[in-house]
Amino acid sequence: MECNTLIIGAGPAGLTAAIYSARAGKKTVVLAGAAPGGQALETFEIENYPGFKSVDGVTLMASMTEQASAAGAEILYERAVKADLSLKSVSTDTEKIIKAEKIIIATGAKHRKLSLPGEENFIGKGVSFCAVCDGGFFRKKHVAVVGGGDSALTEALYLSGICDSVTLIHRREEYRAAKALADKVLSEPKIRRVTGNVTKLIGKDRLERIEVLSASGDVSSIDISGLFVAIGTDPDTQLVAGQLELDEGGYIVTDALMETSVKGVFAAGDVRATPLRQIVTACADGAIAAK
Repeated sequence: MECNTLIIGAGPAGLTAAIYSARAGKKTVVLAGAAPGGQALETFEIENYPGFKSVDGVTLMASMTEQASAAGAEILYERAVKADLSLKSVSTDTEKIIKAEKIIIATGAKHRKLSLPGEENFIGKGVSFCAVCDGGFFRKKHVAVVGGGDSALTEALYLSGICDSVTLIHRREEYRAAKALADKVLSEPKIRRVTGNVTKLIGKDRLERIEVLSASGDVSSIDISGLFVAIGTDPDTQLVAGQLELDEGGYIVTDALMETSVKGVFAAGDVRATPLRQIVTACADGAIAAK
């Protein structure tokens, strides 16, 4: 199978790239895996995507998928399992070989989770991985943030501006974050710092409280409306490992046109090195990459 543009991944970046590529008259193929949507499917309600006062992730991504298909993109529910970027050749899990003139990698990234019982059930019902995305749902409420890096402290500071209180939980007293961020957290009266590990999530229809185990072995129970998990993300770059330049976090390095270190191969969305990972920025990346 041959095409002009092969897009690996069908989240906001991949589907936007598909829309722009197909509308430009290019034969466009999208490898969507089991289902299009990416991380956006985990977002129960989205209030910061332009044009929608409120929309759930499933509805938004279904609309993007329909639009890409209507524009002429061919969406295959197959997964890329092997790639030779120098030859612009990709093999899928159905043993199909696709050769393209250009490839756009939009495989995204995955939030690291706490791996606690019930965590999956509470996602969108009290457990979140993005304060900018979901913080507005917890205005004037009590929330907690787990993590000790730049992302966790940034999330805690952001939430302190809209929530009644924020409990910042980290397994060590020292933070991995930049000193400037740590100093801001220390001086913010709304942020309460707790040293320990979250060991249990408790609630019926929604998350209601958590249990934290301290280094001394003491267990405390904290009543909260929301828990923001900020212990890092892992880019989905296994397919292209060793073929592209990556940064120290494993994200694909691109220029302003989304081109990677291999000519004719582009990256868009959360899989690339970028200062902000949001649906709207992923869409912008996809449009630029396709152009």
